[in-house]
Amino acid sequence: MSDLPAGLETLDFSFSGGRPAGSFAPVLVGVVGSGNLEVMLEAAPGADDTSATVCAVRVETSARGFGPIWQAVVSDFHDRHGLGGVRVSINDMGATPAVVSLRLDQAVAEIGGALR
Repeated sequence: MSDLPAGLETLDFSFSGGRPAGSFAPVLVGVVGSGNLEVMLEAAPGADDTSATVCAVRVETSARGFGPIWQAVVSDFHDRHGLGGVRVSINDMGATPAVVSLRLDQAVAEIGGALR
């Protein structure tokens, strides 16, 4: 029997020093389902203050106890894209790290025009 409590686990990560993504309509990619997830990117409020360089990531996952893996995946995402002024919401139902990275990249591709 596991010592982890039942239910979703919420993980929050924050990265500073990103390039401002600017204003864009919210983007949703993926579908929450068995072994998959959805990712939503939103422009952070207050683009004129210090939040313009922060990328905040919130993960809601059914796969509890994988915080270090999530840290590695979202750190890699920030290293690749370096976005600031962005809120990332991830709703996960057990996706693999490769699928998480794919969905994050798809979401960034959707806002590509706002990054220019």
